[in-house]
Amino acid sequence: MSNNTFYITTPIYYPSAKLHIGNAYSTVLADTAARYKKMRGIDTFFLTGSDEHGQKIQRAAEAAGVTPKEYVDQIVEGPGGFKNLWDALMIDYDKFIRTTDDYHVKAVQKLFKIIYEKGDIYKSSYSGHYCTSCETFFTDLQLVDGDHCPDCGKKTEILSEESYFFKMSNYQDQLLQYIEDHPNFIMPESRRNEMINFIKGGLEDLCISRSTFDWGIPVPIDEKHVIYVWFDALSNYITALGWNGEDDSLYQKYWPADVHLVGKDIVRFHSIIWPTILLAADIPLPKQIFGHGWVLSDGGKMSKSKGNVVDPFKLIEKYGVDAVRYYLLREIPIGQDGNYTEELFITRYNNDLANDYGNLVSRTVSMIDKYCDGIMPASEQEEIIDEDLRQMAITLPAQVAFELDKLNFPGALARIFALIGRANKYIDETTPWVLAKDAKYHARLMTVLYNLTEIVRITTILLKPFMPNLAPRVSEQLGVDLTKATWADATTWAMTPSGVKVHKGEPLFPRVDPSSIELPAEKVEEPAITFKDEITFDDFTKLDLRVALVKDCKPVEKADKLLQFTLDVGGEERTIVSGIRSFYKDPAALIGKKLVIIANLAPKKIRGIMSHGMILTAATEDDSVLEVLQVQNDAIPSGATIS
Repeated sequence: MSNNTFYITTPIYYPSAKLHIGNAYSTVLADTAARYKKMRGIDTFFLTGSDEHGQKIQRAAEAAGVTPKEYVDQIVEGPGGFKNLWDALMIDYDKFIRTTDDYHVKAVQKLFKIIYEKGDIYKSSYSGHYCTSCETFFTDLQLVDGDHCPDCGKKTEILSEESYFFKMSNYQDQLLQYIEDHPNFIMPESRRNEMINFIKGGLEDLCISRSTFDWGIPVPIDEKHVIYVWFDALSNYITALGWNGEDDSLYQKYWPADVHLVGKDIVRFHSIIWPTILLAADIPLPKQIFGHGWVLSDGGKMSKSKGNVVDPFKLIEKYGVDAVRYYLLREIPIGQDGNYTEELFITRYNNDLANDYGNLVSRTVSMIDKYCDGIMPASEQEEIIDEDLRQMAITLPAQVAFELDKLNFPGALARIFALIGRANKYIDETTPWVLAKDAKYHARLMTVLYNLTEIVRITTILLKPFMPNLAPRVSEQLGVDLTKATWADATTWAMTPSGVKVHKGEPLFPRVDPSSIELPAEKVEEPAITFKDEITFDDFTKLDLRVALVKDCKPVEKADKLLQFTLDVGGEERTIVSGIRSFYKDPAALIGKKLVIIANLAPKKIRGIMSHGMILTAATEDDSVLEVLQVQNDAIPSGATIS
């Protein structure tokens, strides 16, 4: 791969339902990064696509009375489907891969065979809890309420079948060493630390085939089996480039990928399963896996059952594609969760786009129209304040590039809008309307207006990767074509030609009344809360609920979901094992807390540890947030009865 190439990917999306604004976030991020690199003159390849195999798709197709291929075709290619949404968001991908594409199927089979012939794939039997929605097996200890998926909360099913397994455990030490030697391999750092801890807990061999359904890529050595959907899906990053095909020129040119941009919920698949597959096949690893956060709706994860799913098509129709992209790129902290509400959207829209940028363009063009008969002036009489503004402008592209090279989209936009804010202040400081009243200030007026034009030109160029529909609209008003402008064009001052005709137009971003009707989410009737069967008071009194002081708390070795608590229950020491590790990254922080436990639950051995009792917790409906129940009053001692 040459030093002047850039390969960026999104996850390939599962066509079980239409995408919402949270799903679109990854793709908008990747598109912006790709557009920026292309503006810098870097040979860039941007890949996205759809992950179309698996039991979930097969069952959905059967329920709909169509074939699996017909089902995914409609969601991916049909009205309101994936490709329609990418068009609406102005996603300029270089390739859209579908895992049903013939070349992908052949390449995945080849990859399987290479690893099998190396001795890293074997056949065995497997029995366990399987979540069809997540296409993943879970152990008893990972389950919630005995049989529910810890990720999506849906009920699992017991599956027993003969499967092929990948010896992922063989590559544990090699992968760990690679991550430690390459600090930027997994970003941000919090995700890196999570993965290191997960690997240190021990990697198990991975089930990579299924035989209870047939909607998948056949195992090349045994067509009674289909290849596990994650082995299939992850391979798209190389198969899309023609790896091991008749023409592998794209693979030779762009691999290894510069960035796999994914949501935080699938970082483990990309930073553990995918690299070990590549290591087994002697294929170079990608340079970076970047796990971004989620777009939350009203503070919670988007869910149809909650009625908080935001339809991106409706959002674009109401506010325009540039505004939607801007909000996602500016409001959501990269690497962290961010929130969407219409109130937040309108506030950001009005403050940044309508008041700051839109007003700057409108005021500049209007003053040229009014004071210069609509003809672009030339700079004639400069003052010190002009030099300060110019220096801020010509140093800005390097500052924005610095942020974008780190994928810090909010930081890059903040720098651009700092210059926009300075330009609006410059208008107030130079008072063009006062200069226009006296002919002796004509030269000075021309300079001020020209400087403002340059700020509009430079900021518009720098905003092109973020808001691709902006440059054509501003070009019409300035009378200067900015659609073909490169990044280098923003680094040079005084490139706007004088003498061109400006055209006063409609506001780029008309101010929105905050009291306007709230954008309707994709409302689904909120299900009523269901309670378990009634019990008698005598039944309740059988539970011995106690306050317990945490003396020690630590992860259970080789168990990524488990924490081991040492508790003081009124002078008696208890050990309880609880499956809440993923919610408490620093278990030591629980030491000294007073928790609520069921003290008379029969002891049970978990991972060789005798657990005596149960720690009570509260969680959101989708289990995205969980907390242990605590007693805050110091006057209540450990061992106290809860009634």
